[in-house]
Amino acid sequence: MATRLFVLERYDRVPEDRADESLSRLSNGVTRLRGALRIPADDVVLALVEGPDADTVAEAAAAAGWRVDRLGPAEWIAVPDADGTGW
Repeated sequence: MATRLFVLERYDRVPEDRADESLSRLSNGVTRLRGALRIPADDVVLALVEGPDADTVAEAAAAAGWRVDRLGPAEWIAVPDADGTGW
């Protein structure tokens, strides 16, 4: 099955509204969390998730309890090494 890359955006509306705790559950055997980052100035978390299609990725996020404010296709500009040691 081919996988595609998607970016999930979640906006922290209040300081207690943090996305960190459920991020690991975005990997479930069908989808795979490739990375995530927080942009504090914008109160946003971006998660890069691989999956077969947008609906499957959205379902995985819902099952993980991860609110998604925006989801769309993404493309790698620089692909991280599989072992996580660099680009």
